[in-house]
Amino acid sequence: MKYITLLGAFLCWNTAISQAITNTVCTDPLAEQVMKGEYDPSEFAATNILNDHEDILCALRTAISADSLRAHLEKLVSFHNRNTFSDTVSQTIGIGAARRWAFAKFQEFSAANENRLIPAYLQFDYSDPDCGDLIGTKNVLAVLPGSDPSNPSIVLIEAHMDSRCADNCDPNCIAEGADDNGSGSALVIELARVLSRYTFDHTLVFMLTTGEEHGLVGATAMARWCTEQSIAIKGVQNNDIVGGILCGTTSSDPGCEVAGIADSTQVRLFSVGSATKTHRGFARTIKIYYEEKLRSQVPVPMDISIMNQEDRENRGGDHIPFREEGYRSVRFTSANEHGDANVSDSTYHDRQHTSADILGVDTDSDQAVDSFYVDFNYLQRNTVINGMTTVLMALGPEPPSFVVNDEPSGLRLDIAPTPDLMEWRVGVRHGSGSTQFEALYRTNSTSFAIPGLNGGTPYWVSVAGIDSALIMSPFSPEIVRTNDADTPPGNIDDLPYGLACSPIGITEISQAQGPSVSITCQPNPFSEETTIQIELTDPRTNLQAFILVRDLYGREVARLPINAHSGANSIRYKHGSAAGIYSVTLIADNVQLGSTTMMAFGLSKN
Repeated sequence: MKYITLLGAFLCWNTAISQAITNTVCTDPLAEQVMKGEYDPSEFAATNILNDHEDILCALRTAISADSLRAHLEKLVSFHNRNTFSDTVSQTIGIGAARRWAFAKFQEFSAANENRLIPAYLQFDYSDPDCGDLIGTKNVLAVLPGSDPSNPSIVLIEAHMDSRCADNCDPNCIAEGADDNGSGSALVIELARVLSRYTFDHTLVFMLTTGEEHGLVGATAMARWCTEQSIAIKGVQNNDIVGGILCGTTSSDPGCEVAGIADSTQVRLFSVGSATKTHRGFARTIKIYYEEKLRSQVPVPMDISIMNQEDRENRGGDHIPFREEGYRSVRFTSANEHGDANVSDSTYHDRQHTSADILGVDTDSDQAVDSFYVDFNYLQRNTVINGMTTVLMALGPEPPSFVVNDEPSGLRLDIAPTPDLMEWRVGVRHGSGSTQFEALYRTNSTSFAIPGLNGGTPYWVSVAGIDSALIMSPFSPEIVRTNDADTPPGNIDDLPYGLACSPIGITEISQAQGPSVSITCQPNPFSEETTIQIELTDPRTNLQAFILVRDLYGREVARLPINAHSGANSIRYKHGSAAGIYSVTLIADNVQLGSTTMMAFGLSKN
C-alpha cells in the first residue's frame, strides 16, 4: 500500500511538472530534422566510414580515457554551482557557463570529425512553485546523424548537469556536484567525443539535462517534445551517480549497507519490471551484451546488477519521463552511493546533495586534490559499458514479434521471420520477481518448443533476434503462460558471438637496472590480500630493500620492508585502501629494480 501511495503521489507530482513546462523548442532546425529522420544521410557521411561493431567495441576499451573523463569532471566542478536557478550570465560560475562550455565541447568534437556532430539546445520555460520562473532554460544536445533514416529511431544517452545543496532553491551555495551528477555528465561528454568518429545506422543523441533536481524537468521536456514531434526512440540510457565507489552512512534502498566500503567492479541498472513493457528487457539485454561481447576482453571485468525496481526507494531519475512516454529506458548508477539525499535529517553527514559533493580533498596542503571521491577508472569502465550499449543498439536489429502457444506437450513459440534475422534468443523466467532469465536458449527455427519446463508452472518468455553481423536486438516484452507438461532439457545458449580484441590486460612492466627481477602477485586481481612474489638474480645476499605500493596518481599507499636475496622471495600484502589498480615496485639503494601492477577489489562486503 505504501508503494501504491508513493507511486500515485509521484504521478500527480510529475503531471504538475509537465504542465509547468511550456514553449519547448529545439534551437537548431537541422538537429530537429535529423532526430525526426527528415534528412539526407549522404550529407553527413564520413570520408572514412568506420561502422564495424567489433572494431568499434575493441577500440572503446582504450579510446574512452580515465584522464579525459577526469578533465571533463574537473571543468564541471570548476563552475562551483550548477543549480538550475543559478547564474546564467557569468562566464565562470553557474549553470549558464556550464551549459555553454558543454556546447562548445560538442562543437569541438564536431570540428574534429568533419562537422558531423550537430550541437543544439532544447529550450523551454519552466515555472517552479517554490523557486520561481525560468525563461529559456536549456538542455544541451549533440546529434550524430545515422546512416539509415529508413528507421529513424534515435539512441539517447543522457545525464543531468544540474547540482544542488540542501536548499534546492539556493542558487548561490557551493554545489560542485562531482558525483551527482558531474560523473554522469562527464560520461556523456566523453562518449560524444569518442563515438563522433564512427558511423551508425541509427542517430545518436547525447543530452545533458537541467532541472533534474527540481522534478526531472529537463527530461520531461525532452520526452514530451519527442512525443509531440513524433520522434521515435530505440533506447534511453540515463546515467546518474556513476563515478563514486564509497558507501555513505546512508544509502537509499536497495543500496550499500556498510559505511566506507568500496565497490569499483559493479554497476546497477534500474528499470520498470512490467512484463508487457520493454524496460527490464533492455536491462537484461545490456547485461547479455556485456557478457557476450566485452567481459572477456577487458582487464577489469564488471558485474552488472539488474535491480528489481525502477529506481531507489523514494527516488527518481531522468529515465522515468521517457518510460512514461512509452520509450525503452534504463538507469545506470554506481554500486555504492554516498548518502540517501535526506538532507533535512539533522544526523545526515553524507556528501550527496550537499556542498561536500566535491571531487576530492588535498591531504598534503600543496593546493591540489590528491584523494578523490570519484574513481576515474571506475567511471571509465561504466563509460565503456554505456558505449558498448550505444554501439550495439545503434547498429543492431529490432526485436522480433512472436506468440506463445500453450500446447498439451508444453509451450511452443512461433516467431515472425524477418530478412535481417538469422537466429533468435529465447529468455525464460519462472518467477515474477526474478530480475534475470533462469534459462537462455538460441534457435534458428521460427517454431521453437521451449525445453526444461515443469508442468503447472507459469513462465515469462521473451525473444531477441540476432542479425548476420552477430548483433542481438533488445529483448521483446514478455508473454506469460502457464505450462501444462514437463519438457525435456535443452542446450543453454553459450553466448558464442564474442570478440577477439588485442589484449590489454594488467601487464608487468620490467624496469630492472642491474639484477634480473620478476615481480608477480597471486592472486591478481584480489579482494583483501595477495602474495607479492619476487624472483631475483643478484650476487648480494640479504639485500636491504622495500616494496612500494602506489596508486595510479603516484601516491604512496604502502611501504613494505623486505630482506631480499637471490632466488624466490615473497611477502603478504593486506590491502587497506580503495579498490583500483596499483603499482608494485621493488626498490633497493634508491634504485627501482622492477615493477608490476595489481588490481584490488577493495574491502570485503561480508
